[in-house]
Amino acid sequence: MWQRDFCFDKSFRRRRYSLAAGMTLLELIIACSILMVLSSMALPVFRYTVIRQKEAELHYDLRTMKDAIDRYKDLADQHKFRTEVGSENYPPDLETLVKGVQLGAGDDKKLRFLRKIPVDPMTGRADWGLRSISDDPDSSSWGGKNVFDVYSKSTGTALDGTKYSDW
Repeated sequence: MWQRDFCFDKSFRRRRYSLAAGMTLLELIIACSILMVLSSMALPVFRYTVIRQKEAELHYDLRTMKDAIDRYKDLADQHKFRTEVGSENYPPDLETLVKGVQLGAGDDKKLRFLRKIPVDPMTGRADWGLRSISDDPDSSSWGGKNVFDVYSKSTGTALDGTKYSDW
């Protein structure tokens, strides 16, 4: 009798382990499906995060270049260095802001306004749209005389619905 109970316990344990193994597989399938649902929800959030970072970088780059143009203009208006006649004291191009200008007639000092021309995060190139003082405010072509304004050449639309080229 004692051996018979022992056999019953052994087969019962075997059955219990086989149910537990099947339950683990079911739990694994449920866990994987939950992870897939959560990851599919997180993917759009990640995409928007990347776009927001690029937009913030574009804002920063535009502000940096516009500030450099304004500093150039202010110092030229104060006659700290010589500018071309008819330029209205604006830089002739963005390269001038990087190369710098000679301060005074006898000084060997150069004043640089930008370290480098930043890369447009939307287009991936250091190619920016320029406007001169004689161009229309919404012009997409540059007169070539002086740099009054800088804008992105991207044709994309921002998350807030505005065009990147209008920033």
